[in-house]
This record gives sequence, structure tokens and C-alpha cells, in this order.
Amino acid sequence: MATALVTGGTSGIGAQFARQLASRGFDLVLVARDAERLESTAAELHAASGIHVETIRADLAERADVERVARRIEDAERPIEFVVNNAGFGVHQRFTEGDPAVHDHAFEVMCRAVLVLSSAAARSMAPRGSGVILNVSSLQTYLATGSYAAIKAWVTAFTQSLAVELAGTGVTVTALLPGWVSTEWHARAGVRTSSIPDWLWTEPDQVVRLALRDVDRGRVISIPTVRYRVLGWFARHLPLVTVRWISRRLTARRRGPDPRGVGSEHPVVDQKEG
Repeated sequence: MATALVTGGTSGIGAQFARQLASRGFDLVLVARDAERLESTAAELHAASGIHVETIRADLAERADVERVARRIEDAERPIEFVVNNAGFGVHQRFTEGDPAVHDHAFEVMCRAVLVLSSAAARSMAPRGSGVILNVSSLQTYLATGSYAAIKAWVTAFTQSLAVELAGTGVTVTALLPGWVSTEWHARAGVRTSSIPDWLWTEPDQVVRLALRDVDRGRVISIPTVRYRVLGWFARHLPLVTVRWISRRLTARRRGPDPRGVGSEHPVVDQKEG
């Protein structure tokens, strides 16, 4: 039976990937920070689908933990056929704040870990002639809404570059660019969502179902739902000055007023498990 590894696989989009991959018959390796939540999620998935679920407690901001997960991916005796790099968190600290630690943390989890784990997957999958690497990015790739958008732009560019490198090997590489998804992530990240129109929200099960459909079709970029594909097309083709204007409006709306008179809020960094 094939095995899939999902980082941040205990809630939100990550948990949906775990459920839907389990329904396809995959055994699972779940990676997250919360040991108790890992065990309860593993038990739930095993009871529902009868699959084998392995758990790895790891903080992807810690390089030793990332290397441990990479070694599991490259274990030839227990091959991984599908890797989902999903773990991440919201970043709302300004670039001009004095302490860069928040941005360093974000780079470790959402850039370096994605690089290391994707590369480990590519090294192990390419000689076998098959495999899937899926990196969860964001539609903010096409905006200028701060550190998170810049990081996700890197994830999207990296994923496309890896897809080019692996062309012809039988390994597919996909970047998932969702828009607004109804998960606990926004509340945990301190993002105000009351001004977001209902029609912009998507459900995690729909996002993952469409992403897996795009993986099956070999697509490198997956933007779930027609409405977000249309919005993504406009974001890619609008003049950059217009994109920056929209980004300023979105940032101010999400963060609310700042005592200094600009659109911001106190720095927030919350790890998401899915």
C-alpha cells in the first residue's frame, strides 16, 4: 500500500489531505508539533479507514527536526509516494519592525523546510520513476501583502522550478494556491475576517478535492474554484501599481487601525497545524 506524508496534518487543509488520501487507500505519516493532537488524529483516521498511520512530532522551525523528517522521506525500506508540505503560520509583523526573529521563523518553516523536504522527496522518488510532491502556497503569491505573501511567492516559484527539474522523471510537483478557506487558521493567526464576503469562502474538503484532481491531471499550479482562478488571472495581469494599491487596501482591512495611524495590528505569529 502506498504511503503519503503530510506536514501540519492534524487540522484544516492538512487534515483534509490526510482524510482524502486515506480514502484513496494511502497509509499516512503525519507530521505536527502537538503530540496529543497527532495521536487523536491518527486514531480517528485508522478507525475510519483502517489504514496504518505513523506520527512524527516535529517543529519545522528546528533544523534537526526537519532533517529527521527528511530521513523518513528518504527511507528506502519504507518509501513515501506522496509528500504534502502544508505546515505554516500567519505573519503580520512589519518588515520595518526592529526584530527580524518573526521573519526568520517564517523562513525556516515555510521556505527552508519546504526546500529540504521537497528535495528529499525528489531524491527518493525520481529513481523509482513515480511520486507526488504538493506544496501548499497561497493566492497571496500574486499580491504584496507582507511577509506571508512574499514567502508564498517563493514557495510557488520554487515548486515550479522543481517541476522543471523533475520533468520526465515520472514525479509530479504541484503548488496549491487557495484563497480564503474556512478553517481555524485565520482566528489563530489574528486575521479579521468579518469584512470578507461570503462568496469568497471555500471549504477545506473542496480545496483538497480539487487539488488532488489537479495532481491527477499533472498540473503544476492548482487554484481551487473558478472564482479564484479568475481572480488569480486578474492579479497576474493587472498593472503592478494596481496590485500594490489592492494589497494596501487588503492589508489595512485585515489588520485594522494602528495607534501610529497606519493599517496594522500588534505582531502576530501563530503556528498552524493545517
